[in-house]
Amino acid sequence: MITLYGIKACDTMKKARAWLDEKGVSYQFHDYKKDGIDTERLAAWCAEHGWETILNRQGTTYRKLSDDEKSDIDTEKAIALMQLNPSMIKRPVLDIGSKRLVGFKPDLYAAEFE
Repeated sequence: MITLYGIKACDTMKKARAWLDEKGVSYQFHDYKKDGIDTERLAAWCAEHGWETILNRQGTTYRKLSDDEKSDIDTEKAIALMQLNPSMIKRPVLDIGSKRLVGFKPDLYAAEFE
């Protein structure tokens, strides 16, 4: 089963969902802001892609953190921050079983599904 992880109202999520729907790709949607996200899944994503890719440092939620909260980030601290603030998780994360695609890039999606 393919699972699309993200936040429902996010514009990038809307683009990813529209792309998948247009291509007829069936998937389950997991809203990690509403439904949460477990430590094991975040740890697996960080192991696969690095916490630097999974932690969204461009968003306003991250930018509002204090300098202390932003300092000395490692995998453990990144996971804790993302669990407290799911908005800091890069989105979307598309789990296709064999791997995860992070962020919406139409050419990467096309390489997997077309």
